[in-house]
Amino acid sequence: MTKSRVAGKVAWVTGGGSGIGRATAIALAQEGAKVAVTDIDGEKAAKTAQEIREKGYLALSFQLDVTDENQWQQGLDLIVAQWSQLDVLVNNAGISLAQSITDMNLAQWRQVISVNLDGVFLGTKYGIIGMKQGKGGSIINVSSASGLKATPGASAYATSKAGVRLFSKCAALEAAQTEPRIRVNTVLPGGVMTPMWSRMEGWETFKSQAGGEAELWEKLAQDTPLKRFAHPEEIALAILYLASDESQFVTGAELVIDGGFTA
Repeated sequence: MTKSRVAGKVAWVTGGGSGIGRATAIALAQEGAKVAVTDIDGEKAAKTAQEIREKGYLALSFQLDVTDENQWQQGLDLIVAQWSQLDVLVNNAGISLAQSITDMNLAQWRQVISVNLDGVFLGTKYGIIGMKQGKGGSIINVSSASGLKATPGASAYATSKAGVRLFSKCAALEAAQTEPRIRVNTVLPGGVMTPMWSRMEGWETFKSQAGGEAELWEKLAQDTPLKRFAHPEEIALAILYLASDESQFVTGAELVIDGGFTA
């Protein structure tokens, strides 16, 4: 059976070089979308796009710093020049920081807010601009369960993700007043098995102390009622739903995918 849940749509995925972004770009392509894969690491974005093309689907890639407004404009121009439209934007790029408030410096705080919140603002802005030139569309912003439930040592990350939640609701109400209609929703993952964790300071030590990577994942998931972390593909399926016409009456919503962590 031909997969076609987003057939004919053009999608832009940030942070598409790994983790949730990579899984989302592949899922959208497999369901019929043409996908622009972007990442701060242009080589990783290119690798994802190449993987999509090798599967027989359409994709392009380019490097994108989501905190740079000029790069957003240039990216939109490139996509429209290539495919004449923009229908789906997934603001997925983000960074984490495990640091206490007293040990964190202002530059670290600002970096997390800049990437995780300013980047979503800019993406939503240019997503709306691009979609208004076409037939409307769907913007999906990736927040986090940490934007719902406080965690010690994650104040910058949690604050940025909480900001994404409320900003997305404001954007949804504004976009609902436009013609053509544009929907804005958020997904809020809990723990997900992505490379972001392995970049965390002390990961190798934690892994050794736990007895291995599988054992460490199990230990990290003990506070999750389902006793495991999600796979990136599980989050991608939720994003796919919000990108598709199956969710035409859904805007300003929050789709929590956290194994019961915030229940």
